[in-house]
Amino acid sequence: MKVAFSSNFKKAYKKRIRFDAEKQIKILECITLFINDPYHPKLKTHKLTGQLRDLWSFSIEYDLRIIFYFLNDEEAVFEDIGTHDEVY
Repeated sequence: MKVAFSSNFKKAYKKRIRFDAEKQIKILECITLFINDPYHPKLKTHKLTGQLRDLWSFSIEYDLRIIFYFLNDEEAVFEDIGTHDEVY
């Protein structure tokens, strides 16, 4: 799986994650899992509903998520990162 990062994702990462080294490590581990298997059970990958119905989400930790969409079977674009309240 190839992953791209939207400008919105980059901005949110800088604002919410940049200075937290522990979260950075967890995010890197989960992105690596996602690249190898987007549906790995640890990620809890799921399709969103409502206004976000075209997007998917996976969990980094209890209240930290990455919102993304698939371009095709081999490519995904990460759209946002943050807590449940920040991204939904």
